[in-house]
Amino acid sequence: MSIKVGLIGGGGMAAYHIEGFKKAGAEVIAIADMNEIIAKSMASKYKIANIYSDAQVMLDVQKDLDAVSIITPNKFHCPLALAALKAGKNVFCEKPPALNAKEAEEMAQLAKAMKKTLMFNFNNRARPESVTMMNYIKAGEMGVINSAQAKWCRRTGIPGFGGWFTNSALAGGGALIDLLHMLDLCLYFMGYPEPSYVLAQTFNDFIDDKNFKGPWGIPDRADGVNDVESACHGFLTFQTGQVVNFQISWAEMVRREEVSATFQGKAGGGLIRRLFAIDGLDHTAIDSCEVYKQESGVSVNKDIVVMPDESMGRINSAANFIDSLNGVAEPLNTPDQAVKLMRIIDAIYASAKNKAPAKP
Repeated sequence: MSIKVGLIGGGGMAAYHIEGFKKAGAEVIAIADMNEIIAKSMASKYKIANIYSDAQVMLDVQKDLDAVSIITPNKFHCPLALAALKAGKNVFCEKPPALNAKEAEEMAQLAKAMKKTLMFNFNNRARPESVTMMNYIKAGEMGVINSAQAKWCRRTGIPGFGGWFTNSALAGGGALIDLLHMLDLCLYFMGYPEPSYVLAQTFNDFIDDKNFKGPWGIPDRADGVNDVESACHGFLTFQTGQVVNFQISWAEMVRREEVSATFQGKAGGGLIRRLFAIDGLDHTAIDSCEVYKQESGVSVNKDIVVMPDESMGRINSAANFIDSLNGVAEPLNTPDQAVKLMRIIDAIYASAKNKAPAKP
């Protein structure tokens, strides 16, 4: 029998989740959203039989659900995941895992106690470029990765003003916590080492300047707040001696949006990059995957050609969740990694606030 999934939230990422679940042979049988118009629209488009305006009611009524997918503002990730886990469901949750490490730890502990799978949509791990690069790393082609650079910088990419994205109480932060993917990808390539210290600075120069609004996001709210960072830069060290520096921004004076993870290993280096012609629009982007080696005294640069994926791994990430439940694939991420990432993000914000190094 196919795995039965219920969605909580019908926002922009819901379509990718549905496509991924179906690709892996799962059946989406229910959707819950406080906005019943959105729920009905998604249900009609994807032929979802059961519609709810209350997630808890869906969990109570749909006893045969095997899994729940959470696509909501960040503040609700933790309480909804806990409710789903307590109801005996496996959970696939949008990023970030939670508002902070304490919430992520609570989610991880309950998943372990309930013996349920808890995964997060770190979709860039599922991009063809990332999968290929990870194969090189696992094969020992790169050796120990000493250093990496994580970058997701936009020139005009603030996802609406006054909405939940720019409200720290609802989002937990701004550009950093939203565009955490390349930081996660560098940590993934490096084996998620134990962090030591971080030194970081945040900037909010353009957070209320509508000249820096992105081409996507949510409607502006005149009565809302814009109290998060528009950019964050920093340097992270690990107990292993490895290091990562990061540049993350919604709005910053760069030429164009760049999404990249670069690393330097003892046996080779690598780059995964997506350059955008128009900030925020995936169909305008060009992808690169490169490997750097020294062979017979010669510098060799290899362009790795993979199948294009305009979804940036979003469909494959959701499919991996189902495949892992069916026991035909290893999960692309673990709760322990999510907790570690949130510890690092907490420390980045603490370092920026206190203007001093912070220990995750």
